[in-house]
Amino acid sequence: MQNSKLYVGNFNYSTEDSQLEKLFSQYGQVKSAMVIGEKGFGFVEMASSSEAEQAKEALDGSEFEGRTLRVDEARPKKSGPSRSFNRS
Repeated sequence: MQNSKLYVGNFNYSTEDSQLEKLFSQYGQVKSAMVIGEKGFGFVEMASSSEAEQAKEALDGSEFEGRTLRVDEARPKKSGPSRSFNRS
């Protein structure tokens, strides 16, 4: 894994940043943990890619608050469609 940022999905809508940070801190230093609104997903950034890999392996498919977590390497944000205006 080259990235130290992880996508975390399928948790309860009531989950807070601090709960994600506590869960992931068992596998290394958490630089940031952010729940995206009340949508059941968020992102956790670990201090190193090796810590991120360890957390991913341990937590992907594990149960957290009655839900099965999905943990994967975060992908870059997709940019929207580019607009090209050809003026001839």
